[in-house]
Amino acid sequence: MTNQSFITEFVFLGLSQNPTEKIVFVVFLFLYLATLLANSLILITIRFSRTLGSPMYFFLFYLSLADSCFSTSTAPRLIINAISWNKVISYNECMTQIFVVHFFGCMATLVLILMAFDRSVAICKPLRYTIIMNQQVCGALVILAWVGSYIHSSAQIFLALKLPFCIFLALKLPFCGPNEIDHYFCDLQPLLKLACMDTYVINLPIVFNSGAICMVSFIILLISYTFILQSLSNKSAEGRRKAFSTCTSHIIAIILFFVPCIFTYTRPPITFPMDKMVAVFYTIRTPFLNPLIYTPRNAEVKNAIRKLWFNKL
Repeated sequence: MTNQSFITEFVFLGLSQNPTEKIVFVVFLFLYLATLLANSLILITIRFSRTLGSPMYFFLFYLSLADSCFSTSTAPRLIINAISWNKVISYNECMTQIFVVHFFGCMATLVLILMAFDRSVAICKPLRYTIIMNQQVCGALVILAWVGSYIHSSAQIFLALKLPFCIFLALKLPFCGPNEIDHYFCDLQPLLKLACMDTYVINLPIVFNSGAICMVSFIILLISYTFILQSLSNKSAEGRRKAFSTCTSHIIAIILFFVPCIFTYTRPPITFPMDKMVAVFYTIRTPFLNPLIYTPRNAEVKNAIRKLWFNKL
């Protein structure tokens, strides 16, 4: 399985190495299925509803899509490994998982920024909103988000692991063993810990790539919602109360997603036992919470769900 220069497979240690893994199986199976159900409900409703055609729902569609894929990139293997003795992942699968996790994680981040930008334009420039956020602009912004996500995840693989452009080619970093990843999915920090060399310099591109994206995106979102809250002064007391309540829930969701990411990707190449639990917040818990945060307070979404689903049933 191992030699002096190349490891063909890795072994996950998972969240826990004790009998509580049966609890892990039940809890995360519920969270994952609920995440898929909620996000699928939003995707289908927005896709087939005639009343949800505004840019806000256009971006919400892609947020739900990114959340579903982001959760699927980590949760199924965690659930299966919780009740399985064989927790092995091949090298190619590990590299693919890193790429997919960072691709859809970055996609969710960029879509959150687009949603905040859309709300800022709607509140600060209401008369020019339909001109600024037209269908062509929204489509171009989403395409840029896809391209940016691909560049980020490709750079993550290329810079950190020194791979050629194809992520499935031979690894150049020396992995001499052990091959146990103290995590529940393949990520760069725990993987670099297994390399038979000093990875401090290699970690710098990781901090610049993932860490900078997390930090800059977090700051942009906080500034956007600050402008939104400041622009509510000309609204009625009831309108301010509803908007403030909505923005507060959005800010809480942003904090729950970005603070763990910043903690993970903006530090020296060291790992902590708590890293696995911190990763749960942004890989599994946030995709589960986003549908609950971005839709229940929205009357249009609730009415569209009622018309599309309950009337047919």
